[in-house]
Amino acid sequence: MKYLVHMDVKLPVDLPASEAAGIKAKEKAYSQELQRSGKWPEIWRVVGEYANYSIFDVGSNDELHDILQNLPLFPYMEISVVPLAKHPSDVKD
Repeated sequence: MKYLVHMDVKLPVDLPASEAAGIKAKEKAYSQELQRSGKWPEIWRVVGEYANYSIFDVGSNDELHDILQNLPLFPYMEISVVPLAKHPSDVKD
């Protein structure tokens, strides 16, 4: 199942820089692990924002929920999820 996920990060202004850096490092490692596994095949930065649009390819709603909830930045994110279906005009297999 494929999903389009928009993640908008809103770190508190009073979060110590060292703590923010640690969370971001954990986030990067976790997201890259998911990318290598094929569960997070695409991630696109939103220009001028601390946000991204990503494609997830996972087995279920519950699996996506678990992945998102385990993101180290999850407590600081606003997330929207759109389930995707193959378009009948798509020329790819």
